[in-house]
Order: sequence, then structure tokens, then C-alpha cells
Amino acid sequence: LKQEFNPKAPNQVWTTDFTYISIGSKRHVYLCAILDLYSRKCIAWKVSDKIDAQLACDTLKIALHKRKPKTPIIFHSDQGSQYTSQEYNQLLERYKIKHSYSRKGYPYHNASLESWHSHLKREWLYRHSIKDFNQAKHEIFWYIESFYNQNRIHQGLNYLTPNEFENKQQKLAA
Repeated sequence: LKQEFNPKAPNQVWTTDFTYISIGSKRHVYLCAILDLYSRKCIAWKVSDKIDAQLACDTLKIALHKRKPKTPIIFHSDQGSQYTSQEYNQLLERYKIKHSYSRKGYPYHNASLESWHSHLKREWLYRHSIKDFNQAKHEIFWYIESFYNQNRIHQGLNYLTPNEFENKQQKLAA
């Protein structure tokens, strides 16, 4: 990917990563999210109590089902064991997705998603005392589906939301 974070159309470059969300004092759940770098839209996400290849695969399947990409995708991630697993790479091969990896220990290569995780936590999750898995899933759903994709404007999208940006570009292309 070489830090080229500005694709010219949807479904050209997706990025993914995990983050943890504290529930209670000593427990966590894990969020796997996928952003389309064209619109900065969160196109798929899933919460689990395990951070494993299955969570990564399930999240990718959600994105593929929702977006139904017609052209090859560059899919960027770190080199975590979930993304280098045989199961995950077989899924990428099946859908002819080109995998791009960040250098080990270099989160700047996935700055867009690292920043998105930071916004999710600062703007929403840290404002709530999350007690359990179901509440975590509910709060994440609300942030992504009701706020972020629908209402959170981005300077880089000419002060449009991810959904507004995609809709405007679709109308211009028609």
C-alpha cells in the first residue's frame, strides 16, 4: 500500500485491524473493523470475546457480502497471526484479494484505522461504563451505524459523512 491512502473509487483499498474494548475491570472484547479508504466508511465490523483468525474471516465475509466488489481489492492489515493464518489467506485467494501488510511494529502504515479506533473510543466508548459483551456490541453498533457512517463529517471528504460522500460520488458517476 505504501501509505497511499487516497483511492479513486470505492472497493479499491480496504484496511482492517483489531482493537480491544474493556468490559468491567479485567475483561475485554475485541472489535475487528474494515474501512473502505475511499470514503472512510466502516463497511464491516464484528465483536467477539476471542481475537482470532475466525473473527478476521467473519468480518471480511461481512464486507464482501455487503459490498460485492467487482474489481480486485488491495486489503491492508498488520502482520498479526490472524491476518497471516492459512484460513485467512485462503479466503483472500478465493476472492482474488491482494494482501498488503504493514511493517512489523510500524502502526503508521495503518494510520487510518488506528485513528478510527481512537475516535471510536474517545468519542463514544470512553463516555460509557461498559459492563458486558452485549452492551459493548450495542454501543459499537450505535457509534458505527447511527453516528459515524451517517453523521460524522470528515474534512478530507469535503465535510461530508462517509455515506454522503459515497452517495454523491455514485450520483456523479451515473
